[in-house]
Amino acid sequence: MSKIDLKKELRHLYVPSTKEVVLVDVPQMNFLMVDGRGDPNTAQEFQDAMEVLYGLAYGIKFGLKKKGLGPDYSVMPSEGLWWMASGGEFDLEIKDEWLWTLMIMQPDHITKEMFDQAKAELKAKKNPLALNKVRFEPFHEGLSVQIMHIGPYAEEKPTIEKMHIFIKEQDYRPRGRHHEIYLGDPRRTPPERLKTVLRQPVEKA
Repeated sequence: MSKIDLKKELRHLYVPSTKEVVLVDVPQMNFLMVDGRGDPNTAQEFQDAMEVLYGLAYGIKFGLKKKGLGPDYSVMPSEGLWWMASGGEFDLEIKDEWLWTLMIMQPDHITKEMFDQAKAELKAKKNPLALNKVRFEPFHEGLSVQIMHIGPYAEEKPTIEKMHIFIKEQDYRPRGRHHEIYLGDPRRTPPERLKTVLRQPVEKA
C-alpha cells in the first residue's frame, strides 16, 4: 500500500523559512477540531482536547489501514487558532483570556462517515472526556503570511512582531485568527529546538 506524507507534499505550508516572512495561499482542507479556553500550560481542557484529537487521528488512520482502504498516510501535526475573549489583538501575556481551536488536518480521502466510525470506536474503548466536543469540518484560510519560529513557545513574540511588520510594509492588514502549527513534541524536544509555524491570515489594507 502506498503512503503519503502531506507535510512533504505541502512543504510550502508546513516547512516555511526561519529567516523571512512569506505570503502563502492556504487552500481549503478538512480538520478534526476542538474549541476551548484558557492557558494551555494549566488548563485541563487543553490536555483533554489534545488527547481526543490524537486518539481520533490515529484511530482513523489505523482503522483504514486495517481494512486496506485508501493510501496509508502520516498523521499531521497539531495546530492551534488563538484569539482573545475580549476580542482585542492576540496577547501572549494574558493566557487566561485565550480562546483556542486545536485541530489536526485530515487527508482528502477521509470522510465524515470515517470520522463518525472512528469516534464511535473510540467511545467504546476509552470514551475520552472531550469526545463530544470534536467536529470534522473544512477550514479555508486563504491568503496568509507565515514564518518558522525556532525556540520556546514563550519566546515567540519577536517572531510574531516580525510577521506583523511585514504585513504592514506590504500594505496588508491582519484578519482572522493567529495560527500556530506545532512540529515538535514539547515532551521530548528541548524548548530551544522546538519548531512552530506562525501564520496570520491577511487582506489588503
